[in-house]
Amino acid sequence: MVGLIGKKVGMTQVFDENGSLVPVTVLQVAPNSVVGERTVERDGYKATVLGAFDRKESRTTKPVRGQFPEGVAPKKELLEFRDFDGEYEIGGTVDLSLFAESLFVDVIAMTKGRGYQGVMKRHGFGGGRKTHGSKFHRENGSTGMAASPSKVIKGTKMAGRMGVRRQTVQNLRVVQVDPEKQTLVVRGAVPGANGGVVLIRNAKKKS
Repeated sequence: MVGLIGKKVGMTQVFDENGSLVPVTVLQVAPNSVVGERTVERDGYKATVLGAFDRKESRTTKPVRGQFPEGVAPKKELLEFRDFDGEYEIGGTVDLSLFAESLFVDVIAMTKGRGYQGVMKRHGFGGGRKTHGSKFHRENGSTGMAASPSKVIKGTKMAGRMGVRRQTVQNLRVVQVDPEKQTLVVRGAVPGANGGVVLIRNAKKKS
């Protein structure tokens, strides 16, 4: 597996080879620094630690600075990639050339926070009749039971906080890879707000 840490820039649209308009998302992926290695002998598993987005030295505590090798600036984001393909030296960098020949990628990000929402927006409930006097428009209705067990079963769909959860979008087609501009353009939508951190990896279900 290979992967990189990036940032969502926003959505736009481009024309494909057939002249059709295609909605795409632009991801900014600066070179990631190789911060550390996890070995089977020492840690029990194999992984590569990548870091992205420089952090100010003045705002970094000594314990945090101690995670970074000499010559590598502290990073805001650190992620471990299990079974990372290829060998990279600690202190080196990994860039978009990893996806130069990829046709599809998976993108993982945190969804937008929607606050406290009702069942119609949160779970897609249909609601009640919109007629005069129905007294049941957007409520969730009964949640418990009269018979045993007379309680609300755990996991019942109800109103609550919506969003701010990790979501993976698989098999996004790669439209353009530009290592010079440090941008990756994929077809379709990516979770999260503009400027949010995303994890890009090679597609698990497609090559």
